[in-house]
Amino acid sequence: MMTPDLNSLPEAATWHYAVALLLSAAFGVVAHVVRAVFNILPDRLSDRPTMDLIISDGYDWKDRLFGTEYNEAGYYRLDSLHNLGLSVRWCTFSGFLTLLLSPGASKIAAYCIDSSLAALVDLFWYRVETFAWW
Repeated sequence: MMTPDLNSLPEAATWHYAVALLLSAAFGVVAHVVRAVFNILPDRLSDRPTMDLIISDGYDWKDRLFGTEYNEAGYYRLDSLHNLGLSVRWCTFSGFLTLLLSPGASKIAAYCIDSSLAALVDLFWYRVETFAWW
């Protein structure tokens, strides 16, 4: 498949932005689950946040500023709606800024969304044409 020229791509419509933001919110959910499930070392090593900022790899200024919740062992809480909301909002905000500020990102996102929808429609009609009862 050839990569199209960036100048030949049409501009993104409003619904492209909505779909891209929904996808980045879904990425935020996945990032939340991955951070909670696949973390083998605890993020918080002590009861003092400033000490954790210095000695811990998983605890940083964003966690202190936004109040990320941890369990009593120092691990990121999977069952925290606050943590889920932080992750989703952070990924959605980052995706929106990327679409607005990165040159050509909205065109590329629109191209990928349009190509994906066309592939899904083609797959649907292929399944309808090749459907057999038995």
